[in-house]
Amino acid sequence: MHRVTVLVGTFLLLAGCASPTPYAPLADRYGYTEQQIEDNRYRVTFTGNTVTAKETVENYLLYRAAELTRTRGYDHFELTDRDTDKSTRYLSNYTTFGHFRSRHNRFGLSHSAGPGFVTGTTRPITEYEATATILLFRGDKPADKAQAYDARDVLQRLGPKIRRPAPPAPS
Repeated sequence: MHRVTVLVGTFLLLAGCASPTPYAPLADRYGYTEQQIEDNRYRVTFTGNTVTAKETVENYLLYRAAELTRTRGYDHFELTDRDTDKSTRYLSNYTTFGHFRSRHNRFGLSHSAGPGFVTGTTRPITEYEATATILLFRGDKPADKAQAYDARDVLQRLGPKIRRPAPPAPS
């Protein structure tokens, strides 16, 4: 019983340490990337971990598009293609209580018998990845284009929602 308590405590401690993916370049499968396709065309992606909400992933994608627009000397961008993928896998945890002994049947397959029982839980683990192709432009954003964004406005409005990585601790 002591082992079970230690395992459950360790699992809860690790689960409590998980935090959403910060806004940062891609590292260990999570963060943003961009790829230049043409002079003013880029593919931008943001991938979040299992505790990063879909809305956060999509906001970080837009923020990166706006940031890229401004650093390249442009004023607004248009989304020509945008998608958010959802990837779900399942994590199962099983705990055995009591004593079991293995038996082999006539086909050589083993099964357990004896006093005891197994409990288990399965939970979904979901991650989101947002991708967009953007075109960068100079000048005012056209009022008639729904997929056009003023880069300065996006940076100002989404900026307070952006969580950057914590600075490294001094040594």
